[in-house]
Amino acid sequence: MKRHRLYTFLAAIALLLGLGFAIPDEPRIPVAGATAKDWNPKSFWYEPWGVSGVHKGIDVFAPQGRHVVSAVPGVVLYQGRLGIGGNVVAVLGPKWRVHYYAHLADADPSPRFLGKGAVLGLVGTSGNAAGKPPHLHYAVVSLIPLPWRFSSETQGWKKMFFLDPGALLQAGAKPL
Repeated sequence: MKRHRLYTFLAAIALLLGLGFAIPDEPRIPVAGATAKDWNPKSFWYEPWGVSGVHKGIDVFAPQGRHVVSAVPGVVLYQGRLGIGGNVVAVLGPKWRVHYYAHLADADPSPRFLGKGAVLGLVGTSGNAAGKPPHLHYAVVSLIPLPWRFSSETQGWKKMFFLDPGALLQAGAKPL
């Protein structure tokens, strides 16, 4: 009986993980009206980068107050203030990836399920972006480690988790 429960539990976990990977992941550029020309494709993992050491995302530059939208469908895991990110929103999307949106001027405060393109907030300069041009810091973090991405670069072990959002967007993103 105990063995049957264990197998049932493991099967449920495997099914849940599999379903997360089965959902299509075709992210859209997370700033309304932005194009690939609005970020530097070489900024991911650029160093030195302030207190974080390396830049673990991309900065999409846009006018203050432009809509920041969800790049993927998902569920809001966190919305609030978070250190150097300022006003942030974290969304769990397909493939067990967390999409992190930082430096928002304003964020929608209600955690919820949302579709691709749902408004999350407004481009701003909160956190360590104060005094800099308005932009969205966008990062994508895999909850499942990807060991083949490990490198000898500075903080290279973190590359098993941090994905290049610019490359993901270039692979199939469409502006909203």
